[in-house]
Amino acid sequence: MKTTIVFAHPWHGSFNKAILDSVIKKLDAKSQEYQVIDLNKDNFNPVLQEKDLALYSKGKTTDKLVLNYQEMLKETSELIFIFPIWWYDIPAILKGFVDKVMLKNFSYVETKYGLKGLLTHIKKTTVITTSEYPTWYLKFLSGNPIKGIFIKKTLKGVGIKNVKWLNSDYTTSGKKEKRVNFLRKVEAGL
Repeated sequence: MKTTIVFAHPWHGSFNKAILDSVIKKLDAKSQEYQVIDLNKDNFNPVLQEKDLALYSKGKTTDKLVLNYQEMLKETSELIFIFPIWWYDIPAILKGFVDKVMLKNFSYVETKYGLKGLLTHIKKTTVITTSEYPTWYLKFLSGNPIKGIFIKKTLKGVGIKNVKWLNSDYTTSGKKEKRVNFLRKVEAGL
């Protein structure tokens, strides 16, 4: 089983990319096998098209990237998401990843009591975000978009539990020392 990193930032000069580099450095140091899903570099199209929706209720797709991502997730025991918080939410490309990849009969089945997640083989997940908003503020927003929705609803709905969230607040406006300390915190948490 491998660690899979889902990276959702378009600019490779960003602090998110520095986080990705730190994560990879730490995994290399531990000789841990990993794979990276770089949604932007892969030119992943997050938009559900009519052809996608025609197969959606059957849990099927014709998107080769989606099929590849599903194969990668099948061999994943640890999952790491790295993305910026934009407009108090996950980036559109990551939302599209969830919409298109987390299909019925792959990541969940419907039961009379609701969804039953199928990705229970993923034993550890870390969500690493960056924001200009203070972390305390994000935690107290109505519904808490990251912990309350993405982690406790979306990920839990597909069977992903044991999730830790790390947020670098004031990422752009804060001091370099704060960003360096955050990278150390990320490495220590893996």
